[in-house]
Amino acid sequence: MLALFDLDNTLIAGDSDHAWGEFLCDHGHVDVAEYRARNEAFYRDYQAGVLDMQAFLEFALRPLRDTPMETLVAWRERFLAERIEPMLLPAASALLERHRARGDRLVIITATNRFITAPIAERLGVADLLATEPEHVDGRYTGRVAGIPCFREGKVQRLQAWAAEHGEDPATACFYSDSGNDLPLLEQVAEPWAVDPDPTLKAAAEARGWPVISLREPAR
Repeated sequence: MLALFDLDNTLIAGDSDHAWGEFLCDHGHVDVAEYRARNEAFYRDYQAGVLDMQAFLEFALRPLRDTPMETLVAWRERFLAERIEPMLLPAASALLERHRARGDRLVIITATNRFITAPIAERLGVADLLATEPEHVDGRYTGRVAGIPCFREGKVQRLQAWAAEHGEDPATACFYSDSGNDLPLLEQVAEPWAVDPDPTLKAAAEARGWPVISLREPAR
């Protein structure tokens, strides 16, 4: 069976996309006042379920476009050590291990771009990653997105395409998420799980009888 996992605020105790923006600001890699204000505004829109994904990506992918790859990789190594390692959750690792032991195919499916999330998925031991793909040409990022952003209905589309290519059936999958933005995919799978859910997802899960669990506190 497919075992699908959102990443941010599900398998890790924070949002890697927002944390990357904070990291860039804290280390002076961007115009701090302008970037921090916009990063916070986009994050509030995401939490409210009203994010303009195209506008956000134009903003978020600009530092990738404007920075040489070797510099980006060095920044990312420091980011992973400073920001992501403290977000790792023992209970999330245990959940992943239970699904591995059951013989499930583990897939992380996230709206956050692959540059940020690929090493996090590797750190969690998950080989299959569906993420928003920043376009990459001749060794540099272009600031554009390749294909469909892996967000809301786009997660469903990306998963369907991936599943067809790999001979998997998403309808029989389980999916763990914290976010109301993932309702389009949660409604498509056999086993939807709400993990430390935001208010929108918590209300939907309670109304539909979906299990609600925590990877930060004792199970409830």
